[in-house]
Amino acid sequence: MALSQRNKISVNFSSTGMTDVVFNLLIFFMLTSTLVHPTALKLLLPKGSTQTSAKPQTTISITADQKYFLEQQPVTLETMEALLKEKLGANPETYISLHADKNVPFETVVAVLNIAQANNYKLIIATSPK
Repeated sequence: MALSQRNKISVNFSSTGMTDVVFNLLIFFMLTSTLVHPTALKLLLPKGSTQTSAKPQTTISITADQKYFLEQQPVTLETMEALLKEKLGANPETYISLHADKNVPFETVVAVLNIAQANNYKLIIATSPK
């Protein structure tokens, strides 16, 4: 009397379901990455041909009507230094990205440069490609 097993376990692996999941994730991340914008402020940046590989810890934006923003938060020039110290500390390897509209007077940009230099922050001036 030979006993046989009724349900045999299959040793084959079907990767069809896994492939569908991977392709769906790929499409999802491709679509969502195109929707993410670094800044929500509309600025006309000056043209530039060089790029830096440094990763900034925060951004400062100056609009055409000379309003200052630390990331998305509106700030004044007087309170900017205190907010930067609170957010970044005194790390000498801190990079800040400066997004200034191309119609902003140079003295406005220099005021932010002076704050960065006084606190030993490295400033990256954002430009649009030529």
